Amino acid sequence: MAQGQPTKVKKRKKSVLKRAAQARQRAEVNRANRTRVRTMIRRFRTALAAGDATAAANLLTPTLSAIDRAITKGVLHENTANRYKSRLHLAFNELRAKAAK
Repeated sequence: MAQGQPTKVKKRKKSVLKRAAQARQRAEVNRANRTRVRTMIRRFRTALAAGDATAAANLLTPTLSAIDRAITKGVLHENTANRYKSRLHLAFNELRAKAAK
């Protein structure tokens, strides 16, 4: 289903209407969780791009926590989340190594 499209209800049964309402609510919660994760990743990458090691260090833990929370909520697949975490850690370690020189 395309994003932002309302759930089509084929039958006007009580159970079908309830299920459609639940689907809309879940989609809204999932969208909020996905947005939270993407925002945290974006902030972290911005700090990395700016070369600000202290800001990146402060954002690393909350970003990884948000990614882990998305796994438990079912918003992100575990392998996808682990790939994000791995790449963020690599970029952070590279920045920290540059800052140490």
